[in-house]
Amino acid sequence: MAERKATAAAEKRRVAMAEGRGSANDAAPKDRRRERGEASVQRIIDATIDLIAEEGLASVTMQRIAEHVGSSNALVVFHFRSKENLFRAVLQYLSDRYDELWATLVRAPGLSPVERLMGAVECAQRFARQHPKWVSVFVVFSSDRKSMQIYNEIGLPSDLSYNAEARDLLIEIKRSGGYTEVDPDTLAESLNYLVHGAWFWDHLNPPAGQSDVLRKTMLMLLHQAFPRHFDLA
Repeated sequence: MAERKATAAAEKRRVAMAEGRGSANDAAPKDRRRERGEASVQRIIDATIDLIAEEGLASVTMQRIAEHVGSSNALVVFHFRSKENLFRAVLQYLSDRYDELWATLVRAPGLSPVERLMGAVECAQRFARQHPKWVSVFVVFSSDRKSMQIYNEIGLPSDLSYNAEARDLLIEIKRSGGYTEVDPDTLAESLNYLVHGAWFWDHLNPPAGQSDVLRKTMLMLLHQAFPRHFDLA
């Protein structure tokens, strides 16, 4: 009796192990297919960014994107269904990348309001320096009337949120530093204008090298408002 029980238990373990191997083997191809699909989607998004940055929106078609990627038009359509969906995916991707950088530099735990505001300055400059094509795409989406609705739905809410965060930081520095004459609303909007103005100008007239003008100009404004908290170095 004991021997039969042991044999039955061993058989159950064997079956369970076989089923486990089968499940793992079934999952592996699915994981690889998903990884290939994700890589394909990213290549299409990257190619679309390149074309928009170089040529604007008017000349971008699903066929041209497919040629740029080296794939078929059917694959692009399979992933995105339409050019509008692709444009939405591109803008969402860029918005997510900026938000990741903002979270790292501005929302990290333990930072003072001054350090957070300096992080916001660094965020605007680093993003433009490291990814000029991404900035160009932001400019194109926000200035082309046909794509402005997409920008208003995806990009604008984030921009307004960043501006509100900066305003709150300015209010806190004003309060803690006793700067009674400072207008945080105007200062926050001024910094926002500087960022978007600099990005637009660099899109029209790309700098030959890495310019520090945006950072220096933002620091000049902050130093003028809060001289005890911000240096010009």
